Amino acid sequence: MKAILLDGFGGPEVMVFTDAPEPEWNSKQVLIRVHATSVNRPDVIQRQGNYPPPPGDSLILGLEAAGTIETVGEQVSGWRIGDRVTALVGGGGYAEFVAAWPEHLIRIPDTISFHEAACIPETYLTAYLVLFLLGKLTDCETVLLHGGGGGVNTAAIHLCRHLIRDCKIIVTASSSKLKRIEDLGVDFVVDYQNQEFSLEVRELTDGQGVDAILDHIGGPYLAGNMKCLAVGGRLLQIGVSEGTHGKINLALLMVKRQHIIGSVLRSRSVQEKGEIIRSFTERVMPFFEKSIFAPLISDVLPLEQAAEGHRMMESSQHFGKIVLAVNSEDTQS
Repeated sequence: MKAILLDGFGGPEVMVFTDAPEPEWNSKQVLIRVHATSVNRPDVIQRQGNYPPPPGDSLILGLEAAGTIETVGEQVSGWRIGDRVTALVGGGGYAEFVAAWPEHLIRIPDTISFHEAACIPETYLTAYLVLFLLGKLTDCETVLLHGGGGGVNTAAIHLCRHLIRDCKIIVTASSSKLKRIEDLGVDFVVDYQNQEFSLEVRELTDGQGVDAILDHIGGPYLAGNMKCLAVGGRLLQIGVSEGTHGKINLALLMVKRQHIIGSVLRSRSVQEKGEIIRSFTERVMPFFEKSIFAPLISDVLPLEQAAEGHRMMESSQHFGKIVLAVNSEDTQS
């Protein structure tokens, strides 16, 4: 099969489109013929040598894939050859075939394409897990989302608008993306390049602060995040793209009864991921089936141009997800 392999660690130039052995799989798994996958921030970090896959998972990049089931293991029930599925995988998405656990499959509704389906598992599951299962976001609360037009952030906007009632959404974004974020139906957008977000958030909430913050920046934002959290507020940390260390006022944390919750999805057990996906399938997939919302796609590139997709992500050129089409005929998929 064709796949993207790494010739060492470093910049996008280490990514090579070449032949690779088909993935190993067992009787408890399925083999998927991949039609589309997508670029995620953890792919970039792994390419740089800083995020190895969990033991037993493929060394090939790619945490999600959409396609059709090619082979079904003898111990797998409920799935058939030819089923259209999107899958959360620990690695291996940047290839023509990928092995997946049946618990990690989501059936693709007729209302969305393979390209759209390839954007769901990593980003929507992350936003759902952190905001709703861990962060317990509920009706009439206020949330601050850092990340502008990134995949997790745009997914989070969709979920906050439709899973609960009267959620006030504040988003930080670069100057060039403010209007596009506003068009997604959020309440306020803060230009982090020209405004101090913690001061703006305090003003926008009449000094009360926000109930939850979704953050992937890390250290440099820690102090500001804690300043603009409300009493009982939750800081939900899903990344440290700008640093792993920051200063925190513990007295403020105690007095305001604030919570800091960290989470990653990739290293969770097969069972844990399966439970998250079952909840997500029941609560969120009906919105895709009814075309209430769909993933935002920034660009669709052929798999052999995956390195260009990484360059786009690192330069923040994208708005929404960067999709990699694995088969050239799958332009509509």
